[in-house]
Amino acid sequence: MHHDHGRDAPPAPIIGFDDFLAVDIRVGTIVAVDPFPEARKPAWRLTIDFGPVLGRKRSSAQIIERYTPDMLLGMQVAAVVNLPPRQIGPMMSEVLTLGFPNGEGHVVLVSPSQPVPDGGRLF
Repeated sequence: MHHDHGRDAPPAPIIGFDDFLAVDIRVGTIVAVDPFPEARKPAWRLTIDFGPVLGRKRSSAQIIERYTPDMLLGMQVAAVVNLPPRQIGPMMSEVLTLGFPNGEGHVVLVSPSQPVPDGGRLF
């Protein structure tokens, strides 16, 4: 499945508000960053803490060009938490960490502009 994430991507079709509400996007804090040598494209394995209800979830993120582990640890990020888990090589990715492409097409992570409680839902 190919996704065109660039700024030239056409607008998606109009959806109902209920469709938006069906996508559960939460904020969490990155608590561990591990190398992922088995990934086809260079990636980090992230462990993200989404607070007391959801707890810690794993995610794979192709963000090596822009982020070191030191930059990532303690950073709050947004992720879709209600997609089915995906097997990526030897790891099970439980959430989809969200980002935008920069001018080179590398991922820039979405992070709240001020600290917020982990587990909060995007609206």
